[in-house]
Amino acid sequence: MARLAAYSLASIVVAASALPSAAAPAVIPLTLPSGKVLQVEVMVEDQDRALGLMFRPSLAPDRGMLFLFEDLDFHGIWMKNCKFPIDILWLDADKKVVHVQEGAPPCTAEPCPVYSPLRRARYVVEIGSGQARREKAAVGAAISFSRPR
Repeated sequence: MARLAAYSLASIVVAASALPSAAAPAVIPLTLPSGKVLQVEVMVEDQDRALGLMFRPSLAPDRGMLFLFEDLDFHGIWMKNCKFPIDILWLDADKKVVHVQEGAPPCTAEPCPVYSPLRRARYVVEIGSGQARREKAAVGAAISFSRPR
């Protein structure tokens, strides 16, 4: 019986190792209006966008996160399980800033607030708190990046 259990466990381990592993998100350069270049993780899938910056202890000043959406919409962002405040930029299809939320704080109690733009957006960029103002990322400013293939 023990041999059968060991064989079954080994079969499960072998089968699991044959499954494709979750790929790390692509990291691309993104240029803010000031000219500062950040390395941003690109979130394309729903499960990746839902996780976002959750559970991370911090965000380096030269890093950020870029959420890609297929549709132009009022994409909401929340700060559940986030450990630090961030600035959130919503961009239109031309990569122009349509809304800025400065200093969105971590959620401390349910229900967590949802931050949404006043205009429809195709992309959302999360950067360190205070960076939007320092790097001139105001409504109407252009952000530059190339979508990964």
